[in-house]
Amino acid sequence: MKFMKVLLTNDDGYGARGLRALYSEITKIAGTIIIAPEKESSASGHAITVFDPIRVEEIYDNGNAIGYAVAGTPADCVKLGLTVILKEKPDLVISGINLGPNVGTNIIYSGTVSAATEGTMLGIPSMAVSLDSFTDPDFTFAARFAARLAEIVVTRGLPKGTLLNVNIPAVKEKEIKGIRITRQGVSKFKEIFHKRIDPRNRTYYWLDGEFVESDFEPDIDIVALKNGMISITPIHYDMTNYRFLGELGTWMECLDLNKPGEPRRISIFDTSQSEEAAASTVEEELSYLAGDSFFRSGEV
Repeated sequence: MKFMKVLLTNDDGYGARGLRALYSEITKIAGTIIIAPEKESSASGHAITVFDPIRVEEIYDNGNAIGYAVAGTPADCVKLGLTVILKEKPDLVISGINLGPNVGTNIIYSGTVSAATEGTMLGIPSMAVSLDSFTDPDFTFAARFAARLAEIVVTRGLPKGTLLNVNIPAVKEKEIKGIRITRQGVSKFKEIFHKRIDPRNRTYYWLDGEFVESDFEPDIDIVALKNGMISITPIHYDMTNYRFLGELGTWMECLDLNKPGEPRRISIFDTSQSEEAAASTVEEELSYLAGDSFFRSGEV
């Protein structure tokens, strides 16, 4: 395989231990440059900077230039890197290694995943890598695994619009039980806002909470991770619900702007059904509203 060129970024900041461990490992197999936020940018999602200047400073390690610190978001870093800073496009964008997992619906908020998503949107194979630990992390194995996966991604490529979200258990290498190709789960963070008063008697709130697991199937990202397995989830930035397109199309008569008047009520079940069948249908529809299934054809 030809010598790779890799862009490294993250959301924990350019000095984060996870990023530096990844840099040390990737430089063994690829030309590597860091373009990362100048400060902690966790939970920044896919935000980009549009109303302020984005300042960039070169960063060094033992007197050697290794990349750039960017006064912006993780997505800013990748966007700037691929469109302005780098003279040649890299073969791969790696975001990480993040301190803490990125699984379930939390990937929507993740600056780590969003940086990799930006790389994918700009046509570069990309992956996000996270370690399932917030305390006393050892990134050694995670960095080695990321380097091995990087070689495979560059060799085999990824489908258009697809990136890999990789989560690695924070255990010793010999304790890892394997690798599982997974789906994104629906587990999420349950928020608690603590109300406080500052010294000037002004109210402010501090976000806290806990991650609530609601996934149990073995091929879900968080389940695989908790079972001691490396989770690799292929994700796509196209958020269209294709299975609902047809049903949504049946709404068009009610939305016809050339036919003013009150839209007819949309029933969630067929009123000609038996009471038992209707109750079953309502239960299914309520399950959909809870996220368990997709909307079924109704009566317009």
